[in-house]
Amino acid sequence: MLSTILSNHGYELSGGLSFACGFAAAFIIMLIFGRKYINAMRRWQKKGQPISENVPQSHLIKAGTPTIGGGLLLLAIIVSSILFMDFTNPFPWIAIGSLIWFGVIGFMDDYKKITSQSKKASNGLSPKMRLLLEGLGVVILAYCINSVMPIYLPSYSIAFPGGYIFPIGILLYFIFAYFVIAGTANAANITDGLDGMLSKIYLPILVVLLVALFGATRIGFIPNSLLLPDSAALFPVLGATFGALIGFLWFNSSPAQIFMGDTGSLALGGFVGTISMLLKVEIIIGVASLMMVTILLSSFIQTFVYKLTKKNGVGKRVFLRAPLHHHFEEKGLPESKIVERFFIMSILFSGFALLLLRL
Repeated sequence: MLSTILSNHGYELSGGLSFACGFAAAFIIMLIFGRKYINAMRRWQKKGQPISENVPQSHLIKAGTPTIGGGLLLLAIIVSSILFMDFTNPFPWIAIGSLIWFGVIGFMDDYKKITSQSKKASNGLSPKMRLLLEGLGVVILAYCINSVMPIYLPSYSIAFPGGYIFPIGILLYFIFAYFVIAGTANAANITDGLDGMLSKIYLPILVVLLVALFGATRIGFIPNSLLLPDSAALFPVLGATFGALIGFLWFNSSPAQIFMGDTGSLALGGFVGTISMLLKVEIIIGVASLMMVTILLSSFIQTFVYKLTKKNGVGKRVFLRAPLHHHFEEKGLPESKIVERFFIMSILFSGFALLLLRL
């Protein structure tokens, strides 16, 4: 909004300045309204987020903690982005559309969990309904992403480190988009299991996206980087995401006063996957997200092995409990220690991703 007004009067917000403005606005919104939002969620939910029987017993002390903290997080990102983004550019609208779509799916899941009395419904949306909604969103997003790519890039293509572009055709492109966007969304959802963990794992990944964005908008900043001038409109959106996430961590750090819920985790995951496709850095972000991928795979491996061995007798488990962070909790590691170690691993994976970005 402000960017468009200034542009009409002959002034332009630089990428760095619009990033800083988006960051400041979102962070301030989180700090000003965070406490009020938490109190409102506590009054509405009364019992807070249901504590699953599949988590360690130590989590029982968290009973009563409100959830759907992602609601304020998304509101801060969207409002701050709109204040400073270029309305005429499709890039930020696609990113915001991703936030809203996956945020709504997450809210539906959260709402069903906290309002339903039946044991079955407390699990949230059915897997089929969730996959259907995610798939529909991915199809729309993938179509929009492909349509805004520069004409010098082949349609329905993916990029590899070093600037190599490979057209893969429309069918494989949409399948690839599903793994990138919906896969990242679900990995983030599984990762959001300990106080402050998802925020801390995500911040290094956002740094990689920010560096990639600089490379896409500044000639020579990153060797062999694809030049995507229109992507500069993403600076205020990324800034707002940084500010909102750090502001949320203010209240979500241990002991958490509110949980992000599926509303926030699914939205953030889909958002990162979407921007990685807009910047053609899907492989790079995949490397940066390896901590989340590992956590997601731990749940998949646990379920697969248990079902496989169950057919031949007693089901066996690879981990004491899945996802991976609950395995370490069962081994006696304090929650804060697990969060900090996973944060360190996210920094290392993101650092390696930055090295690949420089190829």
